[in-house]
Amino acid sequence: MLSERSERIFKRAKELIPGGVNSPVRAFGAVGGIPRMIAKAKGSRIFDVDGNEYIDFIGSWGPMILGHNYQPILDAVINTAQNGLSFGAATAIEVEMAELICSLVPSIDMVRMVNSGTEAVMSAVRAARGFTGRDKIIKFDGCYHGHSDAMLVKAGSGVMTSGVPDSAGVPKGCAEDTLTATYNNLESVQRLFEQHHNQIAAVIIEPVAANMGVVTPVDGFLQGLRRLCDEHGSLLIFDEVITGFRLGLTGAQGLYRVIPDLTTFGKIVGAGMPVGAYGGRREIMQMIAPVGKVYQAGTLSGNPVAMAAGICQLKILKETPEIYQHMNQLGDRLRKGLQTVVKGGQVTGIGSLSCLFFTDTLVTDGTTAKQSDTAAFAKYFNYMLENGCYFAPSQFEAIFLSNAHTQADVDCVLNLAEQYFKS
Repeated sequence: MLSERSERIFKRAKELIPGGVNSPVRAFGAVGGIPRMIAKAKGSRIFDVDGNEYIDFIGSWGPMILGHNYQPILDAVINTAQNGLSFGAATAIEVEMAELICSLVPSIDMVRMVNSGTEAVMSAVRAARGFTGRDKIIKFDGCYHGHSDAMLVKAGSGVMTSGVPDSAGVPKGCAEDTLTATYNNLESVQRLFEQHHNQIAAVIIEPVAANMGVVTPVDGFLQGLRRLCDEHGSLLIFDEVITGFRLGLTGAQGLYRVIPDLTTFGKIVGAGMPVGAYGGRREIMQMIAPVGKVYQAGTLSGNPVAMAAGICQLKILKETPEIYQHMNQLGDRLRKGLQTVVKGGQVTGIGSLSCLFFTDTLVTDGTTAKQSDTAAFAKYFNYMLENGCYFAPSQFEAIFLSNAHTQADVDCVLNLAEQYFKS
């Protein structure tokens, strides 16, 4: 496929933007080649500036669960924007959003809107510290919780992709209270609780780890975390930026029947617009200013246009449960089909989230995920891209399906994969 215009634009971008991109994984550093400059999208398809069409399996990293440019959401955005883009003042529509989220997620009594998943996590961690009066946080190797200083310790996603375990520019003091455990290993968490008795404010986790590829929790792991937090007076925070409203209306916590104290969401609550949210038990959320002493603010929080888009999407998901059935069936078809043809790898996932790891080692945590052959992934990625399938340019990201994807879309991937692994 021609990428002449994309190449020219990327060359200009590198002179003006660090790495030529505004988020690192977009630079194609882990897979080589030139990032495609996307011009438009519709349904399960995206189109680059050179006129190439691709089946999109990124979906803006998850929130386009109904497909790109879904007409009811587009209409909601246009209608709301006619009244103004931002007020920096209280609105009725943000109250409607709060009512909707609280009605859908049983663990949430109160919710605060923010502007990104990173901001949601940062704010939830601050709330947990304020509520407990403790400083230390347990996270898991390979789980990504945004780019705030304290969360860049052994993170997943783009940090894992680039091979940089942490980040320059993070003062030692910002990260010294972040403790790291092993995903799917309760003993590693227990040890940290014993070593730091009465010092741990919260355990934060992606209940399905979707930033080191896609790694599902083993039986009893999430339940064990709930028990440990209760025993030690710590809070349990579920980072559902990816799983929230994707694995079902109640997210991973509903699927696995584990109730966290706080939950974070990302742009899926804005149908892809720059939105985030965090919420949980009333007594914790009432620590947030202006009611309590934990300060958090944002001029664009609860932006009316983003709220309109998110309310539209969440209502459609609520009123149309067959959407989840459709996506889950496609996910099962994709995983079973890939596992049949793949050589030197394994396929993981749940529902509409999947990953093809280029390793024979069973992937259960960050360490085993990093045993994947990233060079083999890069070769596979570029083959699929040249043949019209747009996957995340990183071994350690998810394959996202949407309601707009069809069985034919999945079969296209399977046919191409069969040809690739036969050659």
